[in-house]
Amino acid sequence: MALDAWREGMAPATKVWEKSKGNPVSDTDLAVDALLKQRLGALAPNIGWLSEETVDNPDRLSMSRQWLVDPIDGTRDYIRGRNGWCVSVALAEGSEIVFAAMYAPVTSQLWVAHKGEGTMCNGKRLFASNRKLFTGARVPTDALPKADRDLEMVHKPNSIAMRMAMVACDRADLVATLRWGHEWDIAAAHLIAEEAGAVVTNAAGMPILYNKREPMDFGLICCAPGIHDAAVERLRDRAQGILQS
Repeated sequence: MALDAWREGMAPATKVWEKSKGNPVSDTDLAVDALLKQRLGALAPNIGWLSEETVDNPDRLSMSRQWLVDPIDGTRDYIRGRNGWCVSVALAEGSEIVFAAMYAPVTSQLWVAHKGEGTMCNGKRLFASNRKLFTGARVPTDALPKADRDLEMVHKPNSIAMRMAMVACDRADLVATLRWGHEWDIAAAHLIAEEAGAVVTNAAGMPILYNKREPMDFGLICCAPGIHDAAVERLRDRAQGILQS
């Protein structure tokens, strides 16, 4: 459905507008969301629903399981006709993600992870970066601040989930953010990266738990285990400055 409206190098064949300043959405986001809600809802009863394009229902907090969905993660790339977008679905039990699936229609990549069973991409087992030296770590980004120019830039898809998947398949060593983000943005990619051997935490290096009343966390670090402590240390002062401002 999403691919039918996507057009390479140009705007999609769908209505696009801004939900808020700098936050685009399209008719296709809503249509994919509705389709997923229908199909996933038919699989089993009594599973909560949390999605970027659905008004949050607090009833989900009373349910032991919930779907976390981003119908199009990387909407900016989608509406610009670029390939850095995907459909992201995760299943949480309690506060943990136990199943995840991400699909990038343009590149025909399907990532699937089950808790405790590893991560597969198009049927091939993935193993995350095992880098131990922070200097030279590969980071999907458009630019590096002066303080981080000891790192190496690699191609950056707009989708945060796809950037995390790059760590899972050893095409990047580190993905880090210093902003508030929603659970649906990273839920599927969290398990996909973790089951491939990466470490995923918030900016302070603490575990990310799901199905919270306010489904948000400050910052993200997804990286090779050997550089996680260095990443937390590198970001510490910046994170504190943002939170205290």
